[in-house]
Amino acid sequence: MNGNLGGRILFLDRDDINTDEIIPARYLTEITREALGPHLLEDLVLTGFKSTDALHGKGAILARANFGCGSSREHAPWALEANGIRLAIAESFARIFRQNMFNCGMLAVELPGGTVALLFEKFAGSETTVAVDLERDRLIVTGGRRQETVPFALTEFDRALVRAGGWVAYADSRY
Repeated sequence: MNGNLGGRILFLDRDDINTDEIIPARYLTEITREALGPHLLEDLVLTGFKSTDALHGKGAILARANFGCGSSREHAPWALEANGIRLAIAESFARIFRQNMFNCGMLAVELPGGTVALLFEKFAGSETTVAVDLERDRLIVTGGRRQETVPFALTEFDRALVRAGGWVAYADSRY
């Protein structure tokens, strides 16, 4: 198990959550990741969602399709990381957002739409956690008395980036 990935899940039941909703462009002048933290998801429009309440103590996000679409910027994963979120799970990710997650040593797990729908159906609305088993390529999702083990696929290079803590650390250890 990888203890620094996973934790309590923030359920974002929507497709196409873009980078401007993850971290609004007006904060891109900030020079530290920590300065981005308080503004994570503050412009996200989702019924009943208030970022200041929803983010507390979360370590993972579960969303629908095309998470991280929009502008190509590292600030979106940085803002997640500043809030202790190092795992995003979705049916699909925007290509550049997904690669930025791995470049920062974070994990972006793509699952089939039916599996994502099942996780929302079984666990949304309850206190739910996810643990990551990088050795066996699986997620263990637990909410109340329910548990679901979900396999995922990861390339060896992406796994190496996560284990190293990101691209810079990976490169430093090899070059």
